[in-house]
Amino acid sequence: RLLLLDEPSMGLAPLLVQEIFKTLRELNGRGLTILLVEQNVRQALRIAQYAYVMENGNIALRGPTAELIHNPKLIEAYLGA
Repeated sequence: RLLLLDEPSMGLAPLLVQEIFKTLRELNGRGLTILLVEQNVRQALRIAQYAYVMENGNIALRGPTAELIHNPKLIEAYLGA
């Protein structure tokens, strides 16, 4: 099974965003594969095992999130170093 989501947090109050990502973690924990398109990089990286970071329609970075969260380019551009 696969769940595709495009910007599920867009326009929502922070409390609702937290609930959505909590639910996504639970669904993934039950074995559901999730393909998530999300501009909220911090939240997305908290639940992802693997990520693609796109710039201008091209893949700029990709890899396991455990590695990406330490990438200086990602930190500076998306996590506010």
